[in-house]
Amino acid sequence: MYKIETHSHTSEGSACGYSNGYECARARKEEGYDTVIITDHFFRGNTRPKRDIPWEQYVEEFCSGYEHAKEEGDKIGLNVLFGWEENFHGAEFLIYGLDKSWLLKHPDMITWTPVQQYEIVHADGGFCVQAHPFRQRGYLDGIRLFPDYCDAVETINSSNPKIQNDRADWYADQFRLKKTAGSDVHGIHPVGGGMLCEKKIITIRDYIDLIQNQEPYQLIDRHIEDIRREMEQN
Repeated sequence: MYKIETHSHTSEGSACGYSNGYECARARKEEGYDTVIITDHFFRGNTRPKRDIPWEQYVEEFCSGYEHAKEEGDKIGLNVLFGWEENFHGAEFLIYGLDKSWLLKHPDMITWTPVQQYEIVHADGGFCVQAHPFRQRGYLDGIRLFPDYCDAVETINSSNPKIQNDRADWYADQFRLKKTAGSDVHGIHPVGGGMLCEKKIITIRDYIDLIQNQEPYQLIDRHIEDIRREMEQN
């Protein structure tokens, strides 16, 4: 079984990140991950680069966390892939399947609605997952759901309380949406989440196909992993 982390942040791309891409890659390798997808917070989220710089410079700085993680990953045998996390009034979406060159061509994306985002990302072969849809935090003023404008739902987020993940799982069942899991890790601390699959994930298209085609995979629940570790230690 191959272990994938689908939702991770670096300090170069995310203002809330506290470890750089090099450090994050080494930490995930030590934890036994085979593939990590860097999904830093983009322009309308908690992004690190300044928003008033030229678009090309913004994209270059934003992508540097992924590029540093990939550089280190190539050295240590960790497969590092690219994505990003976009924000719409607190609702966040993980975008997979597109790259830096695509971002450079779409400076207008900072004005898109979730509907426009879904349609344009789809048209260009991308994949859209609504992240932690039932997250409740002090900085959020509500819950916004977009079942018609996402391809899947992150039903297990290791940075969420279990009850919020359970609600996301119920939501996915109600709308027959595919399910993913990610750690939402922002640094080098252990994450214990993500996905397990029999297929080796090499490209981001491999990951998208895994979900779209409903090939065999398992969602890793951090809470179950914690219990298992405690039992092993005792």
